[in-house]
Order: sequence, then C-alpha cells, then structure tokens
Amino acid sequence: MPDRKWRVLIADDEPAARLGVRQRLAAYPEFGVVGECREGRQVLSALDELEPDVVFLDIQMPGLDGFEVIRRRTPARMPIVVFLTAYEQFALRAFEAQALDYLLKPTTDARFATTMTRVAAQLRAGAAPRSEPLIVTTSRGAVLVPVREIDWIEAAGNYARIWTARRSYLLRTPMRVLERRVRGDGFLRAHRRALVRVDAIRELVRDGESNLIAVLGTGQRVPISRRRRGTFTLALRRRGEDGASG
Repeated sequence: MPDRKWRVLIADDEPAARLGVRQRLAAYPEFGVVGECREGRQVLSALDELEPDVVFLDIQMPGLDGFEVIRRRTPARMPIVVFLTAYEQFALRAFEAQALDYLLKPTTDARFATTMTRVAAQLRAGAAPRSEPLIVTTSRGAVLVPVREIDWIEAAGNYARIWTARRSYLLRTPMRVLERRVRGDGFLRAHRRALVRVDAIRELVRDGESNLIAVLGTGQRVPISRRRRGTFTLALRRRGEDGASG
C-alpha cells in the first residue's frame, strides 16, 4: 500500500458489512484497507500489529464488543473510531467513547461521504505542519528539535526516544501520534517500535540471517520488519532517482 496515505481497519462480524465498507473506500484513494476482523479479540491484536489510522468498528461482535475493545485499549491509544452498527440506541455511548462518527447499517453513499470528510479533516488536523519542531523537556528546560535533524525515533516504554546525530531526547508522546506528526517529513515505520527518516539512511544491508537493516549516517543500524521491506526499498530507490534527476 505504498501509494495510500492512511491505513484503515474494518471490524465487523458480517462479511457483507465489511465488503460494503471496502467497496465504498475504493472511492477514496488516500485510504487503504490494511486488515479485516470479525471479533473483538482479533481487533485488539490487529490494532497493535497493523497500526491503522482509522477503524470502522462494529458494536456487537463475538467475544468482545466494540465498547469493550475501546475500554481495554483505552481511548487515548485508539485510532480514529467510526462505529458501524444497526442499532440507534448506542449513539450517545459511542460519542462518550470518543468515536468520531456513528454510521447506521445500511448506510448510504452520501452519509458515508460525510463521514469520510470528517475523518480526513481529523487526520489532517492531527498532523503537524512539515518541519515544525518537536518540543522536548530536558533538565535545562524546553528544547526545540527540528524534525529534519531527527534520524530515527524508537519506543521507550511510555515514552519515545528521539535520536539526532548529536544526542537523544525523551518525549512523552505515543509512537502512533509521533508517526502522524512526522510522516510528511519522510519518516517510515521500520518496525513496531521504530520510525526512520529516509534521508538519514546511508544504505540498506542484509545481515547473516538475510534480515534487512537500515544503516544511518551515524552508523546506527535499525532492523526493518519483513512486511515493510518493500516500502523502504522503494523509498530509497525513489530518493536515488530524485537525486539523479536533480
């Protein structure tokens, strides 16, 4: 899905409902479906594994319902939630759970379009302008770190560690939120716990077990997960082509 900007997870126990969302999303090229689930426990696993930006979430599913999924993960760790249900009576509870929208099945193309407009606006509003510096707190006070100076970012418990060529900083911001902020500045997810700025990569190499490694200009080596290898290879190829054409 290298040409898609935002990742969508569809969670509904009805195959026809999942297909309906997938078909309607085809009209929105910035959005790509990265997975489908039919029950709540699958949703919890998929949220960790696939890291979607948006989830279309059914309320009544086998195992865990949609509200229990949000309760267990916590609203702060959820992507944008659009509830998809046949029952009107859950609307108030859905918005109390911080859902962005509430679609009644069967929905119409016009109503779906309204939802997608809201989703896109929310995603754009959540992304920082290109190259806006990150503010980090140190023992000497607040420091502005230009995004273009960040080589890579790794998860560190409840924090994220931001690495520049000279030093690192701790920032109490979830990786999912940071990814949205820096995506426009050429960062890609290397694996579940790391983001890498493409322009900071010196080369891609393989280790003795054929794992792909991004070697940064500082010498730091960041492994790339199997399912993200194609994205990194393509990004480096495009960077080379742009350099040659310039």
